[in-house]
Amino acid sequence: MVVGFGCIGQGVLPLLRRHLARDAGRYTLLSPPSPALERAAARGLDVRPLALQRHDFEAVLGPLLHPGDLLLNLSVGVDSVPLIALARQHGALYVDTALEPWADEPLRAPAQRSNHARREAALALGRAPGAPTAVITHGANPGLVSHFVKQALQHLAREADLGLPGATTDGIEAASASASGPRRREDWARLARDLGVRAIHIAERDTQWSMARRRAGEFVNTWSVPGFVEEALQPAELGWGTHEQAWPAEARRHATGSPAAIWLDRPGAAVRVRSWTPLGGPLLGHLVTHMESISIAEHLTLGDPQAPQYRPTVHYAYRPCDEALLSLQELQAGGWAPPAAQRLLAEDLVSGMDELGVLLGGPPGGALWLGSQLTLEEARAACPDNSATSLQVAAGVMAAAVWAVTHPECGLLEPDDLPHDAILELARPYLGTLAAVRTDWTPLQGRTLGFGQGAAGPAPGAPVDPWQFDHVRVA
Repeated sequence: MVVGFGCIGQGVLPLLRRHLARDAGRYTLLSPPSPALERAAARGLDVRPLALQRHDFEAVLGPLLHPGDLLLNLSVGVDSVPLIALARQHGALYVDTALEPWADEPLRAPAQRSNHARREAALALGRAPGAPTAVITHGANPGLVSHFVKQALQHLAREADLGLPGATTDGIEAASASASGPRRREDWARLARDLGVRAIHIAERDTQWSMARRRAGEFVNTWSVPGFVEEALQPAELGWGTHEQAWPAEARRHATGSPAAIWLDRPGAAVRVRSWTPLGGPLLGHLVTHMESISIAEHLTLGDPQAPQYRPTVHYAYRPCDEALLSLQELQAGGWAPPAAQRLLAEDLVSGMDELGVLLGGPPGGALWLGSQLTLEEARAACPDNSATSLQVAAGVMAAAVWAVTHPECGLLEPDDLPHDAILELARPYLGTLAAVRTDWTPLQGRTLGFGQGAAGPAPGAPVDPWQFDHVRVA
């Protein structure tokens, strides 16, 4: 049962039929009417052209769900938490890419609109080992990037064993995804601490482009426009590390839930941060809220979570495609009013790539970026109905779905709870070049110390930690 048939639903369907069930009759698609849904019906799939509502989702979905079924929630504007509970009630498996609220949810205070609040609501259902498997927030990011972090930690550990802390590796050997590494959460956290990791950026640069230029007032993007606008307007969120020395003026802690999470009293689209990707080099990205910023930081915490011995700072640094970047600027200039028009870049994309990975800052010898470098041409060759961006997400969805079907009684899980080697083995054919690249770049590179750092700079003569959030954030 696929709820939501937008760009990700259309992109993942061929992968599901390739890796799970080929028979079209075994799929039910439930989504608002669209030409894509009509094409799916013509191919023999069972389509239900309607949008789930708060008042009727149980009556609609309940009769369709049976023990062992898989409910794949790829919708926008459908609350994820009651769908998880409904799937569990009917003995069905569940996978989603994000924890969504209802589209008609009244405007709430920023802390209540945060991903932290949504995550806590999902976790409140209980992990319930032995219950039907429910994998939440597993696309590309959140999703695959949690597995990239563990792969990157293993890569750094192998360098340390070889005595090559400054080595640069372009590409990852084919066997690397099968190296299991630590299995306990505390062991991963201890490894990150021992390797000197202080900051983890989810560093992404999208360079895909279309010949059809955006018009004034039009929001253009390479993936869901409603989804991107929604998260752009949520407060900026990050996992707060133990190495940080300066507390941001507008930062807030949550009254309950994970102490790893903080939020800034500004929309994520209004907060820019410095980061780096191998092919694009230095970038100015937007600190858009994402669930992995919280879950990775929590997963890599050592000691009492309220007063940890170690935790890295984790956040997203997103440089969208040029047209989406202009759309964000116009959105902010207009006071964050909903865009008058929107357009998804799909068939009209001409070229470009999505470079999505994790940048681990702090280890001796420089930072390490590890992730997917996927071109538009590679994406279309690997799987139809995809751009580079959508295929990275679809690969994560497919991998989580296959894992859930083969491990059906594991209860509620986040990406960090899954075996990264098994997930990457499934997703690897759809990620283009999976690269691990060393760099000497830091957020202070090319900048005069003391200029634009903020008020809490180091004392004269004191060593400078370039991975302080104060240096990463654009003032």
